Amino acid sequence: MIYGKFPYNRMRRKRINYFTRNLFSETILLSKDLIQPFFIIEGNNKFEKIDSMPEIYRLSIDLIIKEISELIDLGIHYIILFPCIKENKKTNDAKESYNDNGLVQTCIKEIKKKYSNIGIISDVALDPYTIHGHDGILDQFNNILNDETIKILKKQALSHAKAGADIIAPSDMMDGRIKSIRKELEKNNFKNTMILSYSAKYASNYYSPFREAINTKKTNLSKKTYQMDIRNSLEAKQEVALDLKEGADIIMIKPGMPYLDIIYNIKNTFQVPIFSYQVSGEYSMHMAAINNKWLDEQAIIESLICLKRAGSNAIITYFAKKIAKLLKHNNI
Repeated sequence: MIYGKFPYNRMRRKRINYFTRNLFSETILLSKDLIQPFFIIEGNNKFEKIDSMPEIYRLSIDLIIKEISELIDLGIHYIILFPCIKENKKTNDAKESYNDNGLVQTCIKEIKKKYSNIGIISDVALDPYTIHGHDGILDQFNNILNDETIKILKKQALSHAKAGADIIAPSDMMDGRIKSIRKELEKNNFKNTMILSYSAKYASNYYSPFREAINTKKTNLSKKTYQMDIRNSLEAKQEVALDLKEGADIIMIKPGMPYLDIIYNIKNTFQVPIFSYQVSGEYSMHMAAINNKWLDEQAIIESLICLKRAGSNAIITYFAKKIAKLLKHNNI
């Protein structure tokens, strides 16, 4: 419904200057809304360049701990961890994924020793640990075995909770895994450990730089039998409904900006906390355009505001630290 009539109502009055626009802004982006991802490698004082993701590095645990100090000062409250596993530790059964002294588990423990005031989200999926780079166990015909995979995932989730993870984030897209993980956590007295379910994770082309980052780029097999069809939106509602019934605390939509309609629809349908993931391909596209001076850096801020306006409570983004610095110095 439209109220008023020109010239008595002039919409531009509310846009006349910076402080007036701020007064009437409907969406506010804060540092607390941003989650910084880290790619972990073994060793000390080690960092590795990721060619497809300018300014993002694989880091050893000691360097991640140094980074966290700055993130806390900038008002970022959560990080998410992804391992880059050595080839000699990858197997068909992904048993390294639930090693209590594995790379992710050790990283969580070391961070929590140093900082009690940073939240840790741990990714639960088998793709960093399998020889083939898939998120599940394969049979002899290269089919993903759903129920067999869940048995591994719940072990992995429990090992992360024991290490001190605040939020477990299953990103594998196996059917029924939220219920199994929730039961495993409850049984072992991790009642307050939250589950962030990648309920609507699409079989997207925007993930390629990430696969390079965790060194699973070589996989030639499609993930379309378990990740969602990019053409579907009603299916996302069914996935979300099932995961909420099974015990998910937070819902993830992935990728981010190409799926604003999904974020909006899920938020308005379920009214639950929604996280979105501005994925590696989105990051790389922005960086390519900015580095070639085709776009201004303000485009990054616009993209994040779009995600929040659509209904995201928090955003996983490789730009988290960069944008938090701008927010701190009022450069937005």
